[in-house]
Amino acid sequence: MRFVIVGYGRVGSRTATILAEEGHEVRIVDDDTDRIERATTDGFETVHGDGADEDVLVDAGIETADAIGAFTPDLNANFAACMVGTHHGCRTVLRIDEDYREDIYEKYAEEVDEIIYPERLGAAGAKTALLGGDFNVVADLAANLQLTVLEIRDGSPAVGKRMSELELPESARIYAHGRAREPLTIPLPGTELEAGDEVAVITEADRAEEVRSTLSPANA
Repeated sequence: MRFVIVGYGRVGSRTATILAEEGHEVRIVDDDTDRIERATTDGFETVHGDGADEDVLVDAGIETADAIGAFTPDLNANFAACMVGTHHGCRTVLRIDEDYREDIYEKYAEEVDEIIYPERLGAAGAKTALLGGDFNVVADLAANLQLTVLEIRDGSPAVGKRMSELELPESARIYAHGRAREPLTIPLPGTELEAGDEVAVITEADRAEEVRSTLSPANA
């Protein structure tokens, strides 16, 4: 698959490295010369420029990309990059920081495919480490497994169903659940899903899209 990553900071560089290690084609867009040099040294094709500029993203191959990840600290730039991606038929993943108000989160969440919170992911890893666990244990045990957090949106066939009633691929498991804007916790079989909920799913990588389709509205 082909991916465009906007922003080669901590989040962007790590994501790009993982994708490349799995054999995907990755191009980096950044307006910082030092980060572009670092990405080039790391072996990536790069485009130096503003990731919110459509011409820059076209130079990076957005017209044939499968997805764009906008991972800079600037929410507005990330959102603009995702809107260009939407225009070109890409899957869009937006980075947002935890300190934004709920109404701002909701505004952006409606327009992109996925939102990630680096602080939330980092805090989860730190907590697990402090409790004596290994945050990377799943990746260490099976490189073909994928962890993902999905939002249950209006129109999803999962709305109104209990956890035990979900028809997921045999290899998929929901290991955490949270109401809108609430922390994820271990779900109970009788927990009924509502629009706006988030679920954390572990599945074989080649079944991830099937899981996503199962939990998404029919027209998504």
